[in-house]
Amino acid sequence: MSVLLESSSTSAAMRRNFWAGVWRVMKRKPSRLVGAVLMAGFAFMGVFGPMFYPDPLPRDPSQLTRPPSWEHWLGTDDQGRDVIALVITGSRYVLLAALVTAVITVVVGTGIGLFSGFKRGRWDSVLMRLTDMKLTIPGLPLLLVLSTVWQFSSAVQMGLVLGLLSWGSVARAVRSQTLSLRERGFIEAARGLGLSTTHIVGKELLPSMAPYIAMNTLIAITAGVYAQVGLFFLGVLPYESNNWGQMLNTAVFRSAALTVPSALGFLLGPLLAILLLTLAIVLVVDAMDEIFNPRLREE
Repeated sequence: MSVLLESSSTSAAMRRNFWAGVWRVMKRKPSRLVGAVLMAGFAFMGVFGPMFYPDPLPRDPSQLTRPPSWEHWLGTDDQGRDVIALVITGSRYVLLAALVTAVITVVVGTGIGLFSGFKRGRWDSVLMRLTDMKLTIPGLPLLLVLSTVWQFSSAVQMGLVLGLLSWGSVARAVRSQTLSLRERGFIEAARGLGLSTTHIVGKELLPSMAPYIAMNTLIAITAGVYAQVGLFFLGVLPYESNNWGQMLNTAVFRSAALTVPSALGFLLGPLLAILLLTLAIVLVVDAMDEIFNPRLREE
């Protein structure tokens, strides 16, 4: 009983020390706190933001493509809808698709990379050849072809396709990390004790790579946002759902935002959202790099 109590108290102390270290790292550069706040804000906006607006958004024929004003801070679109409302309601599709993309990319890539790097031999050769084949497939042309038969009306569908097209580089990187870790003493000891592959990979290798996986997840979210926004901007996907890419397409090609000053706010709305989200992820990744890498910590 005393051993269990001591173990639980030790775990609690380690958790307290970890979060205290996280707070110190975040305080060291206020920009990192800004990044964390921005990420929390985008998460709130994606989950709860659309609930504050009616569906569909009200149209005002007397306010078509108006410049920013006190009533509409970023102006209106070509249907008289508030640009900020469009950005907020369009965030759910973009962020959900990006999150699904990141989860699939990291789960598939990490699973293949861990198994391939640890088992080596025939399995390593087969899985890496499949990964190399995946990396040679051009993503954008394939997405353009898929868009002719798949409408991508659901954010989950979009994230699923993007994730299945994006795991190759993660698998390669995780395999390299695994090849390095498998020669460490604690892995050799686990193998010497006859522990199963599942235990070694899940309990020994995976925790050691958790920081790297977490940062790749955030980076994959950024890539997912860029990919889907680019597809909607090019106009190859239907306008069945409001999102930032569709806003950019409409602003440039239908409202002539590049040449008409009154439509500039319509263009800046989604661009600012993408810029702030990217900035938030970069700042949080910077903090995570120092949190999980002791050599980067400053005393």
